[in-house]
Amino acid sequence: MNLLKAMAAVSSMTLVSRVLGFARDAIMARMFGAGIATDAFNVAFRLPNLLRRIFAEGAFSQAFVPILAEYKNKQGDEAAREFIADVSGMLTLILSIVTILGILAAPWIITLTAPGFSQNADKFALTVDLLRVTFPYILLISLSSLAGAVLNTWNKFSIPAFVPTLLNISFIVFALFLAPYFNPPIKAMAWACVVGGIAQLAYQLPHLRKIGMLTRPKLNWDNVGVWRVMKQMGPAILGVSVSQISLIINTIFASFLISGSVSWMYYADRLMEFPTGLLGVALGTILLPSLSKTYASNDTAEYSRLLDWGLRLALMLAVPSAVALALIAEPLTVAMFQYGKFTAHDAAMTQQALTAYAVGLVGLILIKILAPGFYARQNIKTPVKIALFTLCITQAFNLVLIGPLKHAGLALAISLGALTNAGFLFYKLRSQQIFSPQAGWSSFLLKLFIAVTIMAAALLATLQFMPPWADGHMAWRLVRLAGLVSVGIVAYFATLGVLGFRPRDFSRRTT
Repeated sequence: MNLLKAMAAVSSMTLVSRVLGFARDAIMARMFGAGIATDAFNVAFRLPNLLRRIFAEGAFSQAFVPILAEYKNKQGDEAAREFIADVSGMLTLILSIVTILGILAAPWIITLTAPGFSQNADKFALTVDLLRVTFPYILLISLSSLAGAVLNTWNKFSIPAFVPTLLNISFIVFALFLAPYFNPPIKAMAWACVVGGIAQLAYQLPHLRKIGMLTRPKLNWDNVGVWRVMKQMGPAILGVSVSQISLIINTIFASFLISGSVSWMYYADRLMEFPTGLLGVALGTILLPSLSKTYASNDTAEYSRLLDWGLRLALMLAVPSAVALALIAEPLTVAMFQYGKFTAHDAAMTQQALTAYAVGLVGLILIKILAPGFYARQNIKTPVKIALFTLCITQAFNLVLIGPLKHAGLALAISLGALTNAGFLFYKLRSQQIFSPQAGWSSFLLKLFIAVTIMAAALLATLQFMPPWADGHMAWRLVRLAGLVSVGIVAYFATLGVLGFRPRDFSRRTT
């Protein structure tokens, strides 16, 4: 398997999902603005979404994929099939209980996670109602993530990568055509979440059947592999929860700021998810199964070479993305969101948060590469300890920055925390001799610096000739934005080409 081609496939599917996600957010911004209703929905959707990241894409994948790869490579497909059936049964039971408890405890959850909402009775009641509708999403998307983890282990990367597209389609359809039939209209977005979750799970089932891994969930308390996953999930949940707890704490802080703060951070975070999804998530998705297989084969040299490949590719794409996001934050926020009820003030506030998030983009992406270096070895305790330390650092940054920078300070605190996390992960990989850098890093970094500098100069020069970004309708703004982005891309990769970079240099094959 060519890892670069596999990453390109995942990234292309992710690109489709992100483009639809931007369309979704632009439609929601136009229809609902950035006020009480959208703050309520963003909190209600964020909570099950955070739990999804903890139980499914986060802790579960980290514990499940390395052990599944071990079953597949050492015991064969039949043992892997039984393992999948037993794990899916246990996961269904646990998450059904969590979902029921979440629905029943919705008022207390909102009180804990967005205490500022209690000062407005209508806002609080609306958020509780929306949370009760969205909470089943955690069960649906977790089972969908389990199916995706199995497909990834069988090198079917593009199918799970396409799945998020279905959720965005559901949001767009409900927003455009069904919102007027709900009271209040924002409730349509909560039901769109549930319908999207059903679609995401259903889409993957035929593909599981094709590889012979579509099994009926069952409870088997005697399966040793299941308990290994459960044992690994304990520290994994703690580790993944740290970053999600940080986001929840930020929501708590933001709930005390002026109305719109939660939404401004949400829209900025959505723009940040574009590069983190295309680069960090795609690379992490490819690397974890590959590293797990290499570790199972006890090939330490190849293990280190895979990490080196991932780090170079991540830096080559993440550094220019971070610089570009900071430089074109205004064009991005105005062209994407400043329509209808989403005012120029909302766009300006979102721009501040986006610039602050851009500071930590490299760290956020590197974490997706460095953490699998531990997870594939079934070592979850080390990244957990680092994550706990990072949580404390992030909250210290919050307290210092929220006063002068308000919501942008909260975003900057997350960025600084991400950089801290990535730095310590790298240090531990080196000190534990898990990763040994290959030759040529000094030359690589120098060429990268030159290319990013030229790209930044090209973007700044082009911005001088652009009319105000609020001028014109959406299509015209997007055309100008696409032209600006194209200038940066051409300048960057043309410079890399002149300096000797070739795509084949980053091509890597694995079994």
